[in-house]
Amino acid sequence: MGNSLTRFIVNVNFREEFRRIGGHKAQDSDGFTNGNAINGDMDEESPLLGHTVSRDPGEYSFWRHLLLDRKSSPGTDSSNPLVKFPARIWNVTKVTLLSSWINILLLFVPLGLFAGKAEWGAVWVFSLNFFAIIPLAAVLSFATEEIAHRLGETLGGLVNATFGNAVELIVSVVALRAGEIEVVQASMLGSILSNLLLVLGMCFLLGGIYNMHAPDGSATEQIFAQGTAQTTCSLMALSSASMIIPAALYGVLDKADAHDKADSILVLSRGTSIILLCLYCLYLFFALHTHKKLFEPEQQNGAAAANGEGATAVAEEEEEEPLLGPWSAALVLVAVTVLISFHADYMVDSIDALVATGKISKNFIGLILIPIVGNAAEHVTACVVAVKNKMDLAMGVAIGSSIQIALLVTPSLVMLGWAIGQPMTLHFETFETIAFAVAVIIVTYTVQDGKSNYLEGAMLLGLYVIIALAFWASPTKALDRVLAMVQN
Repeated sequence: MGNSLTRFIVNVNFREEFRRIGGHKAQDSDGFTNGNAINGDMDEESPLLGHTVSRDPGEYSFWRHLLLDRKSSPGTDSSNPLVKFPARIWNVTKVTLLSSWINILLLFVPLGLFAGKAEWGAVWVFSLNFFAIIPLAAVLSFATEEIAHRLGETLGGLVNATFGNAVELIVSVVALRAGEIEVVQASMLGSILSNLLLVLGMCFLLGGIYNMHAPDGSATEQIFAQGTAQTTCSLMALSSASMIIPAALYGVLDKADAHDKADSILVLSRGTSIILLCLYCLYLFFALHTHKKLFEPEQQNGAAAANGEGATAVAEEEEEEPLLGPWSAALVLVAVTVLISFHADYMVDSIDALVATGKISKNFIGLILIPIVGNAAEHVTACVVAVKNKMDLAMGVAIGSSIQIALLVTPSLVMLGWAIGQPMTLHFETFETIAFAVAVIIVTYTVQDGKSNYLEGAMLLGLYVIIALAFWASPTKALDRVLAMVQN
């Protein structure tokens, strides 16, 4: 029994001494802390020399730097050109792919190209290319922002104005060359309505819900620059008039010869387009140079203002540095534009066969579906910044994009149709013109006070759903037949 007690005491003392020694941080000859010694949890089952087999920490950091770092990649600063240039190409590709979560839909890009090349069914070709253009639009927006960051406020604003609606412009140019004037007109109107009603409504709704209460529990509203709202609404009213006047002239000339009416509408549309383009340039000069203070963000109320964090927090927020160089961003911009043109070509070519199935009309495709393709990334961005209580930025995305389409893209398409011999005009269908005018009136009343809440957002969304439902409920070619009867 004594021997057993002695062995027990020795064993206990040995374990206690071992744990005591293990509590100190042991380092190997390279200066790295070893395995279990870090936490002081060495026991009798640990290696006697205190060493464990562990992965080199540099190995994990290398792969993380190579695959997940959004700012740089290994080898981009190498003096060896055989390492430097492939590393830079990989870095541009990686940064572009990681720029947005929506880029996971890039898997549809090869599928859409293959479906169009192999001449699959119209539904498959349209659907695959539809989903392929959505992430490409996000990449195009990312590359545009990277270029605009380096060009300063004024020139950057011009670049954003030019490429902000590049997807709609590319799709519309392809459709215009194919003679699908109805699709072009519907897509232009649909882009404006989706920005004015869908995007702005979602911003008001989500922003109003997330920022409903001040810290003291009282109800609050989000605010934005009143000068921006008043100026942009005036411009939208002007663009609405540019559609109503051709429709009114067409109605006045109902007894005239059809050819004479078409010529009159073309002359009016082309002259109006030139005026709208000049006014858009004047608007850019007004907003970016002479009256910039009217468009400065308002101090947000609610929780941020109550804590003294309104304009101060925005001013102290660090501006993000560009992730791509100017040439790299330009290369991405060109490559994505070429890809979008191929997908748009396949998608437009499948529209007639898709409409022939009788399940969907051209008006619904142009008014609802095509705007979703080009504006999906901007929609998400606007909603995110609205939730963060940055309503001036959300308004710039929503109403600013509508102004670009109404005063820049649509008149440009009219002039392009003039150049290539397509009779593109500003004479939209009567129902489309009424829907646009009603939307502009309601948005004007909603934003003129410089405040927003979730109820106003719900109203705008409700109007958008009503208009979309009206076009969905109209049978295929129904509006065309009505128009033909009126003409006869």
